Amino acid sequence: MSDDRARLFVALELPAEIRGALYGWAREHAAGVGRLRLVEPESLHVTLCFLGSRPATEVDEIAARCRDATSGHPPATLTVGDALWLPPRRPRVLTVALADQGDDRLAAVQAALSGALAGGGFYEPETRPFLAHVTVARVQRDARIRSPELPAPDAMRFTAATVTLFRSRLGRGPARYEALASVTLS
Repeated sequence: MSDDRARLFVALELPAEIRGALYGWAREHAAGVGRLRLVEPESLHVTLCFLGSRPATEVDEIAARCRDATSGHPPATLTVGDALWLPPRRPRVLTVALADQGDDRLAAVQAALSGALAGGGFYEPETRPFLAHVTVARVQRDARIRSPELPAPDAMRFTAATVTLFRSRLGRGPARYEALASVTLS
């Protein structure tokens, strides 16, 4: 990698059928809300740690810390929950909450990543508790919307096992995500 900067985040990847179902739900129920931009199915994920802009020369060390932090963690079994507008008072995104199946595996992976990346000086941990969710639509810039109640997506249970370090490329249109390194939970 060159000396440029990279906008980085670590995420849990979702199975293709879950991404497709969430996109279909968002297309059906969020289309009438107004000034929302749907997130394309291939971009749907669960953000675990947003690192922001980092020197690209740090990518290899960040990837190694992700591998070490997730080693020995089992895959997470999750259930699709309710629609959730974030932040609640002036929403910028429409999300779908995810519930861990009683064993907090995803929260444990997120905590391990947070500790390892913060320990290396790559990440500033959030002050609020981790909330597992998938962003399915974004409010367009400078738009203000009311957050209507939406029906929950169909209940779906799934296992997710891939944690990926992504580079986010901004520009015209939606962000484009480039997978830099992945780890399979086992």
